[in-house]
Amino acid sequence: MTITHQDELDALKAIGRIVANTMHAMAKAMEPGMTTQELDDIGRSLLDQAEATSAPEATYNFPGTTCISVNEEIAHGIPGPRILAAGDLVNIDVSASKNGFFADTGATFRHGQVKPLLDQLCRDGKRAMQIGIAEVSHGKSLAGIGNAVGRFANQRGYSLIRNLASHGIGRALHEYPEEIPTWPSRDKRRIHRGLVLTVEPFLSTGGLWANQGRDGWTLYSEPAAPVVQYEHTVVATDKGPIIVTLPG
Repeated sequence: MTITHQDELDALKAIGRIVANTMHAMAKAMEPGMTTQELDDIGRSLLDQAEATSAPEATYNFPGTTCISVNEEIAHGIPGPRILAAGDLVNIDVSASKNGFFADTGATFRHGQVKPLLDQLCRDGKRAMQIGIAEVSHGKSLAGIGNAVGRFANQRGYSLIRNLASHGIGRALHEYPEEIPTWPSRDKRRIHRGLVLTVEPFLSTGGLWANQGRDGWTLYSEPAAPVVQYEHTVVATDKGPIIVTLPG
């Protein structure tokens, strides 16, 4: 969507705060021995308390309130009996709607101490997202997001998953621009004032593609390699991006 009035921005910030608070509360609640279903139940309770609706569940009939992807699962993981253990990388992706407005956020969390390579990957994954967000401004090319992220990844010897893109959001979970590359591209489309979109690069130590698993939802890296993802919903302005998915 394109923001044209302050009340629209306020509504986006409201649902953005809800999904951010939910994600961070879920991450804080993680304990060894907990199942991903138990973690998702916490997310459901928090969204219910905020009178928000799970976007993947309502839009795509996803079998869970949130997406929880552990280790080799890189996205769209279904909550279930999988048990969390110390040293896991746990990606929590929360998207929801309230009063007709949608917001989407996600992050990869270290569950306890992880290997140094994975710790650095997490740090760099968050930095890759920040670099992409910095390219969101009225008049700039959408390709600038992926080109900036690509330069960062290349300098540090990382790869990017090239079939999981950022997207427009606001009045629906996915809307124009439907696919925004977070890898180098020649996309000629321009960012305009008020455009609402996500920025969510998938940074990896060797993965190039996301392949769907047998359950029809969970995605895995091809070739197999660790992958992290960090995501915010942002609004483009003349002075740069406004991040709406901030806790508070």
